[in-house]
Amino acid sequence: MNNKDLYVIYGTKPIRMIKELLNNMDLASQLNPGMKIALKPNLVLASPAHEGATTSPLIVEGIIQYLKEHNIKDISIIEGSWVGDRTSRAFKVCGYEDISRKYNIPLIDLQKDSFQEISVGDIRLKICNKALEADYLINIPVLKAHCQTLFTCALKNLKGCIPDSEKRRYHTLGLHKPIAYLSRVLKVDLNIVDALNGDLTFEEGGNPVQMDRIIIGQDPVLVDSYCSSLIGYTKEDISYLKLAEELGVGEADLSKANIHEYDTEEKNCSTFKPSRQVARLTRNVDASDACSACYGGLVHALKRLEENGSLDKIKSKILIGQGYKGQRVDGIGIGNCTSKCDNYLKGCPPSAMEIVKLLEDNI
Repeated sequence: MNNKDLYVIYGTKPIRMIKELLNNMDLASQLNPGMKIALKPNLVLASPAHEGATTSPLIVEGIIQYLKEHNIKDISIIEGSWVGDRTSRAFKVCGYEDISRKYNIPLIDLQKDSFQEISVGDIRLKICNKALEADYLINIPVLKAHCQTLFTCALKNLKGCIPDSEKRRYHTLGLHKPIAYLSRVLKVDLNIVDALNGDLTFEEGGNPVQMDRIIIGQDPVLVDSYCSSLIGYTKEDISYLKLAEELGVGEADLSKANIHEYDTEEKNCSTFKPSRQVARLTRNVDASDACSACYGGLVHALKRLEENGSLDKIKSKILIGQGYKGQRVDGIGIGNCTSKCDNYLKGCPPSAMEIVKLLEDNI
């Protein structure tokens, strides 16, 4: 296997699929029994994988089985959920506590981990120590849409390896730049993409689309370029992808990829295109450096209002994000950052139901 290789397998049996891919690419040849292996899934929130937001525990279980069959003993699962949820709760709800007990694998909550501050380019980034200490880091993202960056997969999944305070700061830095720069200093050895049923509308899940495939590659930029193409995007559409390529993290030109496909008889031939639901729902929203947890609640609230026929009745501008701190702006403010608005909702983040009530009161 080299950086230009991408491995894709189709089917509905994740444990068998992942073990077949790892055998075909001969992962064991890159490992030795003394290595410290860290598995980094996407457990952004406490939501079962079938909802389309989090990494299937069956993929992780298959990886663990493969590693143990090749005498790898020092294996851990590391993750830091988003600011709006607790990693410990996600481990439980997403089925990872069961894996931990079954295989005696420690679960490392990066929300509680210490960190280092590392300079890269013109910024300094905080990175959790457990991610930096791994001899071999396996990144296991979900292929899905994102309400702010359009797309999230290998590169953005590394955001779970930073402390909560840093997650908030990434939004003030423009989100795309720190995501790209993080990939420059946190080396990933292998990317295994859960493309079984990622939500192609919104990163928090709830609208899963069955794709029935797993994708593996060493180069996270190439992996993301390939995965984003599956849902109709190019590197020009995803700012952090293009920037990561410019930083030398990897290659985004798919014409240079060696794509190996397996079990193609299982292939779902549907065309997968991301819904523009979020853009439509948020057409009356002005977001300025909004955090995903807060923005996500707003999107859900707007969806609820659409369902009950109230969305089009809202005439005031809706404001959200850290960019509104200390600013007096006309409109309806969502979250503590908009506290200078005459009409705003407290919370960091407020719940979707609270947002629904506020907006309904302003119709």
